[in-house]
Amino acid sequence: QVQLAESGGGLVQAGDSLRLSCAASGGTFSSYTMGWFRQGPGKEREFVAAISRRSGVTYYADSVKGRFTISRDNAKNTVYLQMNSLKPEDTAVYYCASRAGSIVTMSNEYDSWGQGTQVTVSS
Repeated sequence: QVQLAESGGGLVQAGDSLRLSCAASGGTFSSYTMGWFRQGPGKEREFVAAISRRSGVTYYADSVKGRFTISRDNAKNTVYLQMNSLKPEDTAVYYCASRAGSIVTMSNEYDSWGQGTQVTVSS
């Protein structure tokens, strides 16, 4: 099973950008669909974005469409989440996750998870 480790979170102001990274180890990275999820204070974990095994397909939550971009580098075993025009409501712990099948948005369909990285957006 693949192990995942997120990095790149931090405290930023509204309108700023951040790029999150998720490094994978212990598995064949290119065989996994990768997703990003987030969990804000007092909220349930929600889908943010996902990318297919060879980057041919991406899918975004409506709340981040046009502001966030998911990408992957299979040679580096890493998936990224570029976040632009950040808003206070984007404040959350961001998690990356992997699954062997196609893109889905339900968190319980993903098999491996990272420990999360905190993103805080001040107004």
